[in-house]
Amino acid sequence: MSAVLKPESAKQAYLTVNNIEVIYDHVILVLKGVSLSVERGRIVALLGANGAGKTTTLKAISNLLRAERGEVTKGTVEFDGRRVDRLTPNELVRLGVCQVMEGRHCFEHLSVEENLLTGAFTRSIGRAELKRDLDKVYGYFPRLKERRNSQSGYTSGGEQQMTALGRALMAQPSMILLDEPSMGLAPQLVEEIFEIVRNLNQKEGVSFLLAEQNTMVALRYADYGYILENGRVVMDGEAAKPARKRGRKGVLPGTVDGRPQELSRHQVLSPAQALVVLKHRLSRNGRVLRLPGDPRPARTRARAHGGVAEAAGAREEQRARDRENPRRCGSS
Repeated sequence: MSAVLKPESAKQAYLTVNNIEVIYDHVILVLKGVSLSVERGRIVALLGANGAGKTTTLKAISNLLRAERGEVTKGTVEFDGRRVDRLTPNELVRLGVCQVMEGRHCFEHLSVEENLLTGAFTRSIGRAELKRDLDKVYGYFPRLKERRNSQSGYTSGGEQQMTALGRALMAQPSMILLDEPSMGLAPQLVEEIFEIVRNLNQKEGVSFLLAEQNTMVALRYADYGYILENGRVVMDGEAAKPARKRGRKGVLPGTVDGRPQELSRHQVLSPAQALVVLKHRLSRNGRVLRLPGDPRPARTRARAHGGVAEAAGAREEQRARDRENPRRCGSS
């Protein structure tokens, strides 16, 4: 059994995922012994390519797998010293764990403010407290206050992401599971969303476990990072500032001859290293991940141009044969 992965200077973990396995439809094994931990008041990034198991990990924590015919068949999930993998999702929300799902999932027929109010459904509070919490959300998301009476289905993708995050805040969580917050958003909006996440973490003390493919942005705001590959944690470490300089011959820092160095557990993890590790592992599995600025391979370019030229030549030869031998209709 694998041990729970913790930073070397870890305090007692607030959220602990210990060696869980997840199976869909009683057949498909998706997570294979995933272990991770989140300390109170920290932002932890869960990185990996599409299909690595990030969303499944979050849904295993928030107990939403049963709605998709999935189940945790091995391991445990603990929150604040209490085992929670056997609770219902609404019981987990009352304990302080909320998930903002991938794709935002706003109620499109409701207004922005009505969407926010649904987040407080599990709380028994008066109108005065409800208004105070609503004003606090509007303080973090001024744009939502301007669009409070607009139908959510007609707001932009960035505004819908803000609505989904604000709706989670209305439940007064101490831990938010944030799934792909940058998906489908312009880079400027992505930065704005992550700045709000940082402010919530610093001012409200909310802990975050965020699943993200945008490695550069995620590790710039996170305190710690895990990399998932094919349902397993293959690397984890303290997040570092993005590397500003390239190594010799344009090789990214953290690599040897273009390949990632052997990195120990809990080593400082820079965005450059994470990208290189992901690229190397995916290419080793037959999948290609090009980093920003990577040139297209010359052989691929030549093959593409050669294929176009060959196809054009074949069409010309066919036209010439058609002119020399016109079709004879009705002949035996």
